[in-house]
Amino acid sequence: MFKLEQYKIVTASILTALTLVSVAQAKESESTAYNGLWNAKKDISGGVYYPIKDGKTGPYYVNPQVYKNSDISKKEDGIKRGYNHGRTPTKNELKAWNKDIMPDGTGLPDGYGYVDEGEALYESKCLACHGDFGSGGGGYPALSAGKAKDMQRTLKNNRWLNPTAEGPSRVFGSYWPVASTMFWYIRDAMPHTKSKTLTNDETYSLVAYMLYINGMKVNGEIVNETFKLDRDKFLKIQMPNRYGFIPDIDGSDGIENVREFFANPQNFGGIRLAKGEEPCMKNCQQTENVVRVDGGITDFEPPMSVARDLPAPKNDPAHKVSFDAKGAYDNNCAMCHGTGVAPAPKDKAGWAPFLEKGLAEVIKNGIDGTNNGMPAKGGSSLSDDEFKQVVEYMVK
Repeated sequence: MFKLEQYKIVTASILTALTLVSVAQAKESESTAYNGLWNAKKDISGGVYYPIKDGKTGPYYVNPQVYKNSDISKKEDGIKRGYNHGRTPTKNELKAWNKDIMPDGTGLPDGYGYVDEGEALYESKCLACHGDFGSGGGGYPALSAGKAKDMQRTLKNNRWLNPTAEGPSRVFGSYWPVASTMFWYIRDAMPHTKSKTLTNDETYSLVAYMLYINGMKVNGEIVNETFKLDRDKFLKIQMPNRYGFIPDIDGSDGIENVREFFANPQNFGGIRLAKGEEPCMKNCQQTENVVRVDGGITDFEPPMSVARDLPAPKNDPAHKVSFDAKGAYDNNCAMCHGTGVAPAPKDKAGWAPFLEKGLAEVIKNGIDGTNNGMPAKGGSSLSDDEFKQVVEYMVK
């Protein structure tokens, strides 16, 4: 059980104020002294961090203006300065956040779903972004690349030994170590524009479909079109790459396993000097084949501009930038509207049903996204006005 007082809502200010000082590769004598004085501990990346004590973190002073306790420090101008530790969350807030689904089944709800139901859901809510049978497209990740067990083998192929070997296949079936992440992600984050709208049964159906398009088995049973996935069967899913990651992050010792892994330089990195035991700041690798670049790189393709003036402000009459609606369509919309998934530009018959409520409604739906697979602004970073011009280009 979680104890409410153990959790705080940490605001951005504390994340900015706290400084985790990494002093990896410090001399052993110094490290020992700091360990004894400041109770230093290595973080999971292999660095070292120290708590603030007497205005210092290890041998480093902290900013005294930030270090002051904001709860008791108040300047004459009425502005509090220092750390902001947030507040204790309410029970309902904690309950809403604490919905992780763990590999051992903790948090996994009751329910069930069928592959064919998942296929129908996928085609209506997911296909526009993730492609037919999870093949990917338009910048969104692929979810399948064939039979998972076969694709998992591609993770170990060395193509420099065999140039024709299959490259790494990093999709759900071949790469993900556990299926619980897929269930959690679908339930809490999908569809892209309407997250948290799926029921538990719908989520089970979509996960069942993910297993199907990845050619998987569950407890020896082939996942076919009529396969039913429920909680009991879900707990028996064994992903092909279940033990393909190091270090082991599962269980109560997960953090310590990571910390121990990165503490040993033999486990990571490329060229190591003295096995990572001594700092190397100069003359690290002796060589006579040194090529120096004097004056910087000038041979750019295309050539870089030599102008040094800044663009005119947007409110300056000289500031006139034309927007290329067709170019924006090609870069952001063609993957659906140019492939038959959605109406193509200038296709009056295809756009007619959508325009029955008026062009303004079409633009609004495009900006907000729809349940029919249209991501907000097509998943682009266009402004509302730019997106409006793209829609007008397509429908007029």
